[in-house]
Amino acid sequence: MKRVSATELAALLQGAIIRLNRRMRHTRPLGELTLSQLSALTSLELGGALSPRELAETERVRPPTMTRIIAKLENRGLVRRTPHPTDGRQIILTTTEAGRAAVREATQAKQAWLAERLNELNEEEQETLQRAATILEKIASS
Repeated sequence: MKRVSATELAALLQGAIIRLNRRMRHTRPLGELTLSQLSALTSLELGGALSPRELAETERVRPPTMTRIIAKLENRGLVRRTPHPTDGRQIILTTTEAGRAAVREATQAKQAWLAERLNELNEEEQETLQRAATILEKIASS
């Protein structure tokens, strides 16, 4: 395999990661949740209790957009609003058990799809990806 520059490698990795991420997003269970709703729910599950503004910042959307997403998630019983412990003007959002189950189901679907693809690879390719995962985690942590 021809050695490429760091810039060329960055472009190759970026393209591959984008395509893989796009493909994995489409493995989500079919249902009423949009990708934006599932993303917000996942961020809330991973981030713990957040205010609507914090969730909007995490998702990089404007507060009015997040307000609509939260309303739909709340109507489906996936998130719960509670008063802020120190600021009565604000609320805190948390996932409900149904919300946690929706995140688990989506995560399991993605992992199952990826495991099937990995099983199609030979042992050497799987070992290479295992090393690559460690390296990508190192890059993400820096």
